[in-house]
Amino acid sequence: MKNGKCLSCKFKTTIVGCGSVGATTAYAYLLSGSVTDMALIDVDKDRAHGLMLDLEHSTSFTPHVNIESGDNYKLCKGSNLVVITAGARQKEGETRLDLVAKNKKIFQSIIPKIAKAAPNAILLIVSNPVDVLTYEALKLSKFPANRVFGSGTVLDSSRLQYHISEKIHVHPNSIDAYILGEHGDTSFPMYSSANILGKPLLKYDKFSKKTAEESYKDTKEAAYRIIHDQGYTCYSIATVVRELTEAIFEDKKQVFTLSVPIKNYYGHSNVCLSVPCVLGKNGIEKVITVPLNKAEQKKLALSVKTLKALL
Repeated sequence: MKNGKCLSCKFKTTIVGCGSVGATTAYAYLLSGSVTDMALIDVDKDRAHGLMLDLEHSTSFTPHVNIESGDNYKLCKGSNLVVITAGARQKEGETRLDLVAKNKKIFQSIIPKIAKAAPNAILLIVSNPVDVLTYEALKLSKFPANRVFGSGTVLDSSRLQYHISEKIHVHPNSIDAYILGEHGDTSFPMYSSANILGKPLLKYDKFSKKTAEESYKDTKEAAYRIIHDQGYTCYSIATVVRELTEAIFEDKKQVFTLSVPIKNYYGHSNVCLSVPCVLGKNGIEKVITVPLNKAEQKKLALSVKTLKALL
């Protein structure tokens, strides 16, 4: 064993979509040795092949990973995990929900092919709008619910922790504050139970209502700001995908705010959105019902209403 991984175990991940997010995810995998085998699929097979070569040329200095590429979904065969980043990219001025029609059509084309080639794989949806597309992938794949989930608000939560940390001068990973609901404009911070090693965040001496509002505002606007400045986001979400992948490979039973189909979660069902989930080798092993105050419950209901309108 090394770093929680079985050195003789094989773990294959296929990345579908070799744009900025898919390529950066592949690079993150290569640097950390998160997987043993990696397939790269893109509608433009030359793009996938070029990415493969570029990655392979660095293998003198990285952990060994077997890499293959192409446009054929048969490359998914034997995958433990398929990460789907394919889809239209969010442009400046667009919301994630503006991408619904375009990316639903793409998923209707690719998900059945993935399911046929890798019937035992776990599907991790990263494409936006991630909640709608996770629900779509669940229907199209006919996989059990534990094996289809979206990256959800893991990145939103990381952003919130960062923006709070800037203001109160505490390291982000010491701040237990999370975003739930839609990965989008109706997301909400779960401040009622946020804490720093047990001390309620709302009672922390450097934290205030104004700090709470500013931190969430910075979080909510982050993607729009990055897209305006850089044209796309890729590095932070690739890091999230790497963490999720390692949680599966190493069977960590780690808790993340992932987009999953909910059943009677504060009375809501038949929609995918982000709630705390235990993630391990079988995918989603448990959905955790966390305490929400009345205001947070109303915000959850708004996320549900917004997303259901698009299903």
